[in-house]
Amino acid sequence: MPSPAQTDAVPPGPVRYAREGRIGVITVDHPPVNAIGHGVRSGLVTALETGLADGGADALLLVCAGRTFLAGADIREFGKPFPPPTLPDVVACFDAATKPVIAAIHGTALGGGLEVALACHVRVALRSAKLGLPEVKLGLLPGAGGTQRLPRLIGPAKALDLMLAGDPVGAEEALALGLVDAVEDDASPLEAGLRAAGRLLDGGRVPQPVSARIDRIAGSDPALFAARRADLAKRQPHLFSPHRIVDAVEAAATLAFADGTARERDLFLACLESPQRAGLIHAFFAERQVAKVPGLPPGTPTRDIRRVGVVGAGTMGSGIAMSFANSGIPAVLVDSTQEGLDRGLAAIRRNYESSVRKGRLSATQMEERMASIHPTLSYADLADADLVVEAAFESMEIKQTVFRRLDGICKPGAILATNTSTLDVDAIAAATGRPQDVLGMHFFSPANVMRLLEVVRGAKTSDSVLATAMALARRIGKVGVAVGVCDGFVGNRILHQRGLEAMALVEEGASPEQVDRVLTGFGFPLGHFSMTDLAGIDVGWRIREERRKAGDPEAQATDWLDILAERGRHGQKTLAGVYRYEPGSRSPIADPAVAAVIEEDRRRRGIMPRPVSNEEIRDRCLYVMVNEAAKILEEGIAARAVDIDAIWLHGYGFPSWRGGLLFWADREGLGRIAAAVQRYHRDIGGPRWSPSALLLQCVAEKRPIAC
Repeated sequence: MPSPAQTDAVPPGPVRYAREGRIGVITVDHPPVNAIGHGVRSGLVTALETGLADGGADALLLVCAGRTFLAGADIREFGKPFPPPTLPDVVACFDAATKPVIAAIHGTALGGGLEVALACHVRVALRSAKLGLPEVKLGLLPGAGGTQRLPRLIGPAKALDLMLAGDPVGAEEALALGLVDAVEDDASPLEAGLRAAGRLLDGGRVPQPVSARIDRIAGSDPALFAARRADLAKRQPHLFSPHRIVDAVEAAATLAFADGTARERDLFLACLESPQRAGLIHAFFAERQVAKVPGLPPGTPTRDIRRVGVVGAGTMGSGIAMSFANSGIPAVLVDSTQEGLDRGLAAIRRNYESSVRKGRLSATQMEERMASIHPTLSYADLADADLVVEAAFESMEIKQTVFRRLDGICKPGAILATNTSTLDVDAIAAATGRPQDVLGMHFFSPANVMRLLEVVRGAKTSDSVLATAMALARRIGKVGVAVGVCDGFVGNRILHQRGLEAMALVEEGASPEQVDRVLTGFGFPLGHFSMTDLAGIDVGWRIREERRKAGDPEAQATDWLDILAERGRHGQKTLAGVYRYEPGSRSPIADPAVAAVIEEDRRRRGIMPRPVSNEEIRDRCLYVMVNEAAKILEEGIAARAVDIDAIWLHGYGFPSWRGGLLFWADREGLGRIAAAVQRYHRDIGGPRWSPSALLLQCVAEKRPIAC
């Protein structure tokens, strides 16, 4: 066997080469995630050339040190020219290797990392590994042969499923798909790879390169691609890269490999030039940025959350309990009546049964999660909870009563959180003797599905409580965003202003359907009024009623939406709201009865309706949001523009390809927006059109707001 000096021919760097018997081992060691930056790319090519020239190596093994396989592109190179060798160059070298190459995958093999593995002859994965091509989430497509090799391995239909979703699959599923050749237990990546290489050499048969395989693509049905395009046109009409992925996979099925790769490159460059890419990349990194709270010292100690309580078994409380159960955290669910408790548990079971029917959950997992939710009528069962989330009716009196009760029952150090969507967290905390342990945890409905969690820091909330809530958000799969106390916090405060403008537009002459069409045309999954129906008209109506009864001088007068609520039209749950609904359907249907209510309300107010253009609806609904968001930044309710962007992306369906509300505002043009705000302030008036000083300052200084 050659000496170490002979086998370790690659200079020290992020990639090294050494020999293990008959196997040449290429090891990538580039902490923290083995990102494929220039040093790794050039190192891979050099190590591969060394291995191919090593007469003692009959096969080559690609393995990574640390916690993961190759993790994809190095984010530090985003937006810059890629010095050679490019990733397609690296992948082409592996594909053309004259010795068999085995990839041993652990951790994650995503994006470019998986594309490198696809260029190897054999792939073995540890059982805990995850594999995927998430480029669609960045407005791109796999650009290093992924769209050409993946269909050759698993077939065009499954390749499209994987790339259009962008979500990783586990090793077992990858094996079933044909994406990997073996799954190993209880082994290091090196051990698993060496065993796979040994089996390959002992078998004496070298597999074809993936690029040469055609059995899975031969005779592909053209109807597959037509059907996928039709589905995308319906589900994601605004997005650019998913349609290009279909084009690329169709090229894989209909063209020679070299021609398909050239077509992939053209399509990749088209995605790269699309303005959607910048928005999607901003949205992608926003989720990571908001986890770091400005002013919260790194290493702030957190409290151990092993058992939680939820007060209120209604829609929100049940969904919150599921969020914890889904993450393996036992939850005590308290309600004031047995009827309410039974209704909440029944709703939870129905949700889990739906997941079982869709194959997202096994029956055993469902029963385990149901068993982890302990229903009770007794607050005493919350005595040992580490965290209690109150999800009672949106009334200050009720919430303060609940918190006084919790203060007397919960153990010292327990965190008390309110799920209020609008009320003053400081006033709720004042009902206890431990305001430092109180904060808001504003889940979004349905709480077991929606990813946003506004973490509301009160005036006396301690750093450790805030840090614990933010860490817990990640643990239960939520995007936690720290915000301050004000009416509606960030998301609902902005939504309230858009709602006022949407209502004003209808009063002036637009229809609810027209307003909703404009908003969905912009990219929102739901229009304002269809979203109101989904949430329940009665929710906002009761809040407004409480304010009117309290004599709030800023409370809104009764309007046509309140009239609908008074008549029992509470939205989808009653099959009638702003729209009507067929049983079992969520599709809104315009209702002449609602048009009559709106017309009567106009007459009562003395309003003569006028034609309202789609452009006016778009500008007024969106610009009022930007103006309010700027005021929120001025006041410090949100620390950064990215926090507002993340809230609207994950809680309200702001189109991710537009990047976020304030990211979009910069591209729309702050000067244009500010001029319109000033014009509407002059022509319409009211607090919502009072121009934000920050917005005007950004325009004067010619600087972006989303910086």
